[in-house]
Amino acid sequence: MDTLHHHHHRPTPPPSSSSTSMAKRPCSSSSSQNPRLPPHFSQMDHLLHSFLSFPDSSPPISLDLSFDRLLDSSPSDADQSILIDRAHRLGCLLLRAANRSARKRASIHNSVAWVLPPDLTIKVFSMLDSQSLCYAAATCSMFNKCAMDPLCYANIDLTTILPKVNNAVVSTMIQRAGKSLQSLKLGIVPGPTGSPGSCQPLVYTIRNSGDVSSFSWNEKRTRQGKESSILTRSCLYPLSGDNGATGILLRRLHLYNIERMDNASLCVALAACPSLLDLEIVGLHVELRQTLMSVSSHCHFIERLFFESSKTGRDDSLKSPTCFELVNNCPNLSSLSLRGFKLHDNKVRILVKGFRKLKYADFSTSYSITGTFLRNLGNGGGGSLLEVLILRDCMHLKEMEVARFLTAVIAGDFKFLKHLDISNREGLASEGDWYQRSYNSSLIPLQQVLEVRPDICLLAEFPSEGCFLDIDHMIDSDINSELSLPFQQSGQTSDGALVTSSLESSYNSDQGSGNEEYQDSGFVIYEESSDEVDFLIV
Repeated sequence: MDTLHHHHHRPTPPPSSSSTSMAKRPCSSSSSQNPRLPPHFSQMDHLLHSFLSFPDSSPPISLDLSFDRLLDSSPSDADQSILIDRAHRLGCLLLRAANRSARKRASIHNSVAWVLPPDLTIKVFSMLDSQSLCYAAATCSMFNKCAMDPLCYANIDLTTILPKVNNAVVSTMIQRAGKSLQSLKLGIVPGPTGSPGSCQPLVYTIRNSGDVSSFSWNEKRTRQGKESSILTRSCLYPLSGDNGATGILLRRLHLYNIERMDNASLCVALAACPSLLDLEIVGLHVELRQTLMSVSSHCHFIERLFFESSKTGRDDSLKSPTCFELVNNCPNLSSLSLRGFKLHDNKVRILVKGFRKLKYADFSTSYSITGTFLRNLGNGGGGSLLEVLILRDCMHLKEMEVARFLTAVIAGDFKFLKHLDISNREGLASEGDWYQRSYNSSLIPLQQVLEVRPDICLLAEFPSEGCFLDIDHMIDSDINSELSLPFQQSGQTSDGALVTSSLESSYNSDQGSGNEEYQDSGFVIYEESSDEVDFLIV
């Protein structure tokens, strides 16, 4: 009995002690909730802490079963729907709060780990190109805040190889820059910009796009109706915003192959940029005369003007009064490039002789230039300071005029000349008939120039005699092919003889008295087809 009693007595206290201990544990938890949590936490804070304290090893099905039991306990279908909607909302709120907190923690970490202060960070960001700046802004909130500084958008470069940028992107960038905007580059650049002296065309067309072979017309149709990626004539309107304050300090404006730009829109943009120093226009369907009139009226400080025609040899709108106005109103011009226009020697001479500071002149692929403007060009005044002169592929450039110019160089004129390009894919024109081409003329003293002026880079590249394109065929390619590049060949049309005949009479008239400025220019803007538009917006 003692043994039994002792056995009965010994196990009794442990259960009592264990019961007491088990009874006190929930009570302690309910009273203090969690000793590690601050006392000011609300009931929601404790509830969220308890919910997030579930171990990751818990099977997901347990949560599903608990939610199903909660739904089953609801008296009606409407109450169950309310519970499901609330679960969705709470889940979204919890996810949003978690993302916000993660970004906040990352921002705090970056602010500690990033050694540069905000002002230097903004300085670094201002040196990035526009795409890299956008990538940096999307990294974290600290970088995003620094990237929103107007100084980061002082030099905006939105040029692309294929259409990717629309008016909304341009407007957003310009608005972020505000009065800090100094440089703006827009449009499609098919390839890297050529070096000085290069005559590589920058005009972008459908046929020289690199992605045409992989393009699917079915894919094009399915994308119709989506937001366009084409810049239109209104893409430069933000420059006139804020009462013209946005574009007032703009120094550089480069526009490439914006096919929907027109004369009026470009003139409005130039009027908003009175401080412009560098203007580059390539492949726009705008008239040379009107553009130069806008420049002379509003951009009096301009130092560099580069203008490449979208339709080689078709724009003969330039008049002598416009040349005089440009010379008088823009005396600081030191670099002038007019490529692919129908220019006459008397107008070119007005420009070259008129600009006293002119050091760079490029009239590549210009029709009607014979070279007579070169006569006595180095005898003081404008033209004597020329360092670079490019006359590549000027179809009417005569060998005799080139010979006279090089003779003047040998005699000591043009002492500052460092680069001369008289190359021609069709050879130089003979004195009597421009159809008679010269490929290795003994009249041109090339060797003597190199001996007397070894510092000059002289480019005189001509095809071998008998290895040249037929002149008639070349004219057909350049004039009749509306989507061809200036150097691109196309098949000869059935009515080629008629076209060549009419062009011959036109070119012969170009060599006349020079009174052509009193005639109507007849400049035509060529509309793109609907299929071309559809391709561009893909």
